[in-house]
Amino acid sequence: MRIALTGSSGKLGSVVARELRSAGHEVIGLDIVGSRGPDFVQTELTDYGQVVDALAGVDRAPAFEAVVHLGAIPASGIRTDAATFHNNMTSTFNVFWAAARLGIRRIVYASSETVLGLPFDVPPPYIPVDEDYPARPESVYSIVKVLEEQLAVELVRWHPELSITALRFSNVMWPEDYAAFPSFDADATARKWNLWGYIDARDGAQAIERALQVAPPGFDRFIIAAADTVMSRPNAELVAEVFPGVPVTGELGHNDTLLSIAKARRLLGYEPQHSWRDHVATPES
Repeated sequence: MRIALTGSSGKLGSVVARELRSAGHEVIGLDIVGSRGPDFVQTELTDYGQVVDALAGVDRAPAFEAVVHLGAIPASGIRTDAATFHNNMTSTFNVFWAAARLGIRRIVYASSETVLGLPFDVPPPYIPVDEDYPARPESVYSIVKVLEEQLAVELVRWHPELSITALRFSNVMWPEDYAAFPSFDADATARKWNLWGYIDARDGAQAIERALQVAPPGFDRFIIAAADTVMSRPNAELVAEVFPGVPVTGELGHNDTLLSIAKARRLLGYEPQHSWRDHVATPES
């Protein structure tokens, strides 16, 4: 598959580029920074003309079969709220609109766990959380993610042949990040902001590849997280301490993710392959 990948130089995007190429796909990176070469086009995503030109193939042929859109300011607090809104909303509109205009019928993009109500200063409606309750944005960054999902809903209504998949990624990690994880057990509240979740970037790439392969026309959203939490302490203990009174509506498991990936497993065939426990000694080991 010939794929345009925005944000190809980012923490997730760089791994996605590598993994998709290893799987046999042709990937052209679009980003504001990157190494000059035949597989990279410097592109300012807030400039619609540049986006159209890049997705049209620039001086390459054939045209792209899919777009993976990861390019964005990746979190709150990096730039001002106004700059974050302008950059991220404009970039996503430009990518979605240009792809639809150019006849690219498959889009997979990074939504975010933040739409679930992070940092959960207001407790979630139930645990484990899933995709079934309405979005609860608590920052400008997450408001944009909600608006992006609604934009996708309307675009596939206008273009029934279009497939757009929103992947609500948890906190993206590289293997070198895992050395800090054992320290999290000392304070149950330190990582409660996302229910102690994370996602290995390699599994993020797997989720993207699965969505590219199997997502049907229309729009859908999926939580994408690791199969486990960042903690060695058991889930029942953590939930009782930090979220007393929140209904528990499913099996907690000992360290199973509390960001439910059941839907992604069922519909995408997503199955995480990487855990921080494979890289760092835990108290149990």
